[in-house]
Amino acid sequence: MAATHPAIRWPAGLASGEAHVHTVNTLEAAVPAEAIWPWLVRATRWHEHYANCKRLRIDGGAAELSPGARFHWWTFGVPVTTVVEDWAPGERLAWSGTGLGARGYHAWILEPTSGGCRFITEETQRGAVVWLGRPLLRRGLLAQHQRWLEGLARAAALGHPDEVPPARRATERV
Repeated sequence: MAATHPAIRWPAGLASGEAHVHTVNTLEAAVPAEAIWPWLVRATRWHEHYANCKRLRIDGGAAELSPGARFHWWTFGVPVTTVVEDWAPGERLAWSGTGLGARGYHAWILEPTSGGCRFITEETQRGAVVWLGRPLLRRGLLAQHQRWLEGLARAAALGHPDEVPPARRATERV
């Protein structure tokens, strides 16, 4: 099992050692954290660089995540309700979520490097369905989260989301 990042504030029952599934993905990109952050929090545009995001809406009609924001979306073919639990602009973002008899926690860490930014995403999940499908789910999470990191890096390299016209889907930005 991969080591967990020390900045992640795991909720009770969802720490990496307590979860049925724990994944860690990392990417170093030639873009600074301050270029990644606006794309990460502009959740209503995730579908443009993360094909596994469908029908996302933030309560209250916001376009961006914020501390305590509740959002609903489909990922891995499952409807999920999530709430932003940790928020440190340009450094850290995390949310808890529930869906299909499971609960999880998804954290993002952005770290400046001499050439740009290293960003990490970790996720844990618990639940009967998760336990039954853990080998397949773990592989799927690792693959899709790596694509998400790569898509965020590509989007951030294009500029701020306010300056980049929306694309219809992730494949338009390859």
